[in-house]
Amino acid sequence: MIARLIAGSARNLVLIFAGTVLAVAAGVYALKTLPLDAIPDLSDVQVIIYTDYPGQAPQVVEDQVTYPLTTAMLTVPKSKVVRGFSFFGSSFARRIALAARLSDPLRPALISIKRSCSALSSACDRR
Repeated sequence: MIARLIAGSARNLVLIFAGTVLAVAAGVYALKTLPLDAIPDLSDVQVIIYTDYPGQAPQVVEDQVTYPLTTAMLTVPKSKVVRGFSFFGSSFARRIALAARLSDPLRPALISIKRSCSALSSACDRR
């Protein structure tokens, strides 16, 4: 069986070469046109806010930036988890949204966070 396949391939070199070229061309076309997501993002929608407060101790950053920011982010609808981290001169606040569907877009989460931050910013300006 294998011997007949090899003998037939040796007799029809043009056909084998054309098939090889066609297979390579189809592979290159598929490589260029198919969308490829090698590492799918299965995590919930997250919004991370980074703030700078240069020259301040972590406790000052926690009291004046991180705590008000995380409490403001707790009021945003569909919040699953809100965490705040304070370091020397900087602060991170992360909001993880409750993803009811995998198709929940990031844009509504960003808009609601922006509203909360602008309300917080105006409250800080009044001090």
